[in-house]
Amino acid sequence: MPLEPKLADLPRIRGALRFYQVAAIITGVLLLALCAEMLMKYAFGLELELGGPDGFLAFVPTDTVTAVNLSTGILIVHGWFYVVYLFSDFRLWSLMRWPFMRFIVIALGGVIPFLSFILEARIGREVRAYLARRESEASVAPGAATDAATDPADSMEAQQ
Repeated sequence: MPLEPKLADLPRIRGALRFYQVAAIITGVLLLALCAEMLMKYAFGLELELGGPDGFLAFVPTDTVTAVNLSTGILIVHGWFYVVYLFSDFRLWSLMRWPFMRFIVIALGGVIPFLSFILEARIGREVRAYLARRESEASVAPGAATDAATDPADSMEAQQ
């Protein structure tokens, strides 16, 4: 029998899911920007420069960058935000008590273009459906036990 989240963790799972979804979208956008930047750099020999002599924002040859190199900035920001994405992945994974391979697949969303968007939608649907099912089961089960305990016919049978 696979492990399931504890009932006490259900409210925390909602917060972890929201954090994961935001981190997945931001990481996905940064990864796409990084891929575009790498394409410009390695295919065309251009880097994105901020505030240089060619204007506020311009693509310049790699060896002539004199102002703020936004290409390197995108690389650094994506790298650090990927760490945040991994933390959000770990938090959701551990609360949901999923197998380890699921953690690895979700972690790949930060390094494979477009995968974070696909996983964000899929995991969001899955976790929300799971939470709705568990919460409905939890609300039905205590009510049924309370009704059975207060039913006079049941208490008569229990005495006999």
